[in-house]
Amino acid sequence: MPLKITFLGHSGFLISDGKHTVAIDPFLTDNPVAVHKHEEIKCDYVCLTHGHADHFGDTLQLAGANDATVVANFEICAYCESMGVRKTEPGNPGGRIYTPFGYVAFTPAIHSSSYEGKYMGVAAGLVLQIGGHKIYHAGDTALFSDMKMIGEVAQPEIAMLPCGDRFTMGPKLARMAAEMIKPKYAVPIHHSTWPLLTSDLSEFHPNGVEVKHMAPGDIWHYEG
Repeated sequence: MPLKITFLGHSGFLISDGKHTVAIDPFLTDNPVAVHKHEEIKCDYVCLTHGHADHFGDTLQLAGANDATVVANFEICAYCESMGVRKTEPGNPGGRIYTPFGYVAFTPAIHSSSYEGKYMGVAAGLVLQIGGHKIYHAGDTALFSDMKMIGEVAQPEIAMLPCGDRFTMGPKLARMAAEMIKPKYAVPIHHSTWPLLTSDLSEFHPNGVEVKHMAPGDIWHYEG
């Protein structure tokens, strides 16, 4: 089944199989490169890798406006419930959360996670199965050797990998990650949003993996 993949900027995506639409890390308000406003986004699910403001973003607004289900770690879901979100699906790395479109599985990531000074559980990546396709969104992370195992177990067709350096992998290490995961396509994310993040992706050229560069607002009609 074809997917419509919209890049929201920074690390955010909107992924639709034509029946269900999933937002991942929907940071729109205060995002200097975003071209969408949260009022324009329609989704059934909001999936979060961790609690930092540049990933949690407009989660509460999207959940409220769309009666969407938030899929995240236990602590983030508990916080969302305390803020009035009606539907949550908590999980943590190691298992799957089954949904009408497929499933969401959380993976390890090496990073921190907090929101407005509040602890928000462990940071994670996630594997999304939707429309018969599998996508790995690494969240914010350093390079780690178990990415090879994530690739072997999840076998994602698309890997969305942070490349901005300083807070995550830089382009060279993200290239190594892509070569370990072995997806068909690698999408560089978490770069160029602010001057602290690199915009030089010249070292992101993994062997055997096609790089799909997306600008904020770009739509990719993916058929596999």
